[in-house]
Amino acid sequence: MFNKKKQPPIKSLIAEGSQISGNISFTDGLRVDGQIVGNVHANDAVASILVISETAEVKGEITADHIIINGAVKGPVNARLMLELQPKARIEGDVQYAALEMHQGALITGQMRPILADEEKPTLKLAANNQ
Repeated sequence: MFNKKKQPPIKSLIAEGSQISGNISFTDGLRVDGQIVGNVHANDAVASILVISETAEVKGEITADHIIINGAVKGPVNARLMLELQPKARIEGDVQYAALEMHQGALITGQMRPILADEEKPTLKLAANNQ
């Protein structure tokens, strides 16, 4: 899946001690070590990676292809391809993902919903009706 392709480079950093209020849009990769109050969205036209480190705190919605969380997120998380939750990850909000890797110790307070790639939920067919 995502790991078979080359990951986009992390070109932007919000350093520890930084505090940003407002929405952020980015392309390629973003690493957050500081605090953000606002939504963080990756451009959906190109591959993206978002890293929320253990010192980071985001209050708002986050959306990217590949998301790695080891810090705190208060808001919905939308991982279009892959969501990795490291041991210190703390999420208060609903989570959508195509693939999920969750380490022991990570916590989610909210609903978890897989994204089904262009598939409907399978319908139930009874064998007795197939004649």
